[in-house]
Amino acid sequence: MRSLFRRENRLGLFVVAPFAAFVALFLIYPTLVVLYKAVTPGGTLGTDALQRALSGTYRTGFINSIALSGTSAIIGGIVGILLALTIKSLQRPRWLHSTLDSWSAVASQLGGVPLAFAFIATIGTQGILTKLLMNVGIDLKEYGVSATGFWGIVIVYLYFQIPLMFLVMMPAVSGLKETWREAAAIMGASPARYWRAVGIPILAPAALGGILLLFVNAFTAYATAYVLNSGGALVPLQIRFLLQGNVITGEEDLGNAIVAWVIALLLTSLLLMTLLQRRTLKWTSS
Repeated sequence: MRSLFRRENRLGLFVVAPFAAFVALFLIYPTLVVLYKAVTPGGTLGTDALQRALSGTYRTGFINSIALSGTSAIIGGIVGILLALTIKSLQRPRWLHSTLDSWSAVASQLGGVPLAFAFIATIGTQGILTKLLMNVGIDLKEYGVSATGFWGIVIVYLYFQIPLMFLVMMPAVSGLKETWREAAAIMGASPARYWRAVGIPILAPAALGGILLLFVNAFTAYATAYVLNSGGALVPLQIRFLLQGNVITGEEDLGNAIVAWVIALLLTSLLLMTLLQRRTLKWTSS
């Protein structure tokens, strides 16, 4: 038995080793290099680059990216939660659940240039929806909606944010046992009291974790934002501009400093998301 256990361990290590080497070479090593360059501007240890990365136009880039990511995450999160609750409550048609799952799996991964051009053709200056609304006297620009503006980019991001939230919330929503609702009703609790005392507390960790995931997903989106507004003050676009060498003398490490702040922000978000997911599993698996 012991020899069999050791043989299985060796086999497991043999399988995991290539993956571990890949992660170390293409993820851990580049991250450490970026962090090292961020804290050693000009070859000397210091925080000058990190401080400059949070000043001026670069601070504006962080504010804009956080606002864009936060807005799309909150709206996408709310709609995704309501969609998951609605689908769970529907018994018919039976094909709707599987169809929506398939669409969400595809749409949550769609992005980049194709998605940007699809929305330019829809809500752009010469877009189909823009022209149709113009015919009935509605000008989207009067409401601040354009493919290259803030709300236009939010709408584009919602295309993949909503299905991603739906996929995140369906396991948690499915974990709500009908016996809990029945027990609450037997004890005289109204539907509102049930959701306030049982449903919302159980779904809250999954919902907050999903919104954090949407925030990270939107914050790191690059190709879509670049096509829609290549000159926008967003962190991913600023990193591209700096890493291409468009810097003045003495600020060569500024791009690495911005990346270092992004890594810190994303790691914090992912850590919180992991803690919330563990709390969700504790409730739904019991």
